[in-house]
Amino acid sequence: MSLESDIENLWQRYQDDEVDAASAGSAARSTLDAFLEALETGDVRAAEQVGESGPDGWVVNEWVKRGILLNFGLRETLPREYGDVTYYDVLPLRSTTDLGGRGTRNTPDGTAIRRGAYLGSDCIMMSPSFVNVGAHVGDGTLVDSCDTVGSCAQLGEGVKLGANTLIGGVLEPVEDAPVIVEDGVSLGAGCRVTSGFHVGENTVVGENTLLSPRIPVYDLVEEEVIYGHLPSNRRAFTRYVESSLGDHDLFESGAYKPAVVALDIEDDTLDKTRREEALRE
Repeated sequence: MSLESDIENLWQRYQDDEVDAASAGSAARSTLDAFLEALETGDVRAAEQVGESGPDGWVVNEWVKRGILLNFGLRETLPREYGDVTYYDVLPLRSTTDLGGRGTRNTPDGTAIRRGAYLGSDCIMMSPSFVNVGAHVGDGTLVDSCDTVGSCAQLGEGVKLGANTLIGGVLEPVEDAPVIVEDGVSLGAGCRVTSGFHVGENTVVGENTLLSPRIPVYDLVEEEVIYGHLPSNRRAFTRYVESSLGDHDLFESGAYKPAVVALDIEDDTLDKTRREEALRE
């Protein structure tokens, strides 16, 4: 049987209340451990690119999310050691002994990588930062200070996350699809990407921009309004547009809501992002 079928069978038993954390035996735990190892080596991913850039070029592996949920449902919270600190969690932190051989760096005192997370070659994790279970961080990607990469988030190669950037996960709350940030994307400091939003390759996003399916993207290149996706090769930033909410007793005139404006990438924008490549050498 394949790992996928083992997870699907275990999921069905879990849904039928035939197994729980107290009754899960060695066979179930072996399946869960093999699943986490496959995530860490990159052999299994929550989502995979099967076509060109854009949401239609990706397929979500629903069984992978089930495997992650099983790792929470069929494990008990235990005391664990990290340095001189005892903490309590269902999953331990990931071993990092394989990272140095691939040129990946994680600075001390604050870089936490949970089991089931993948980091590619020549990545950089600055402290403090956190990569959650099921996340996939591509080769040459920078995770800067105070960044969080949520569960099952998919980051491509050569991505730059500015300081204090949040990449949302799929588990809390449970989402249908993970956040996907394609190759070559640069997210400015303080950005938030949530709820399965998709960022196309080589796009540069200004600092403090919120990317969520609930916020419209005004794509001035194609002259259309889209939701849940920022196309490739754009320069994007936050602007406020008039809301449908009219006059109210608490304020005069209309209200405004946040939106994202997307333009063609200009040469000077690309030059600025290239200069930062020196940090990765």
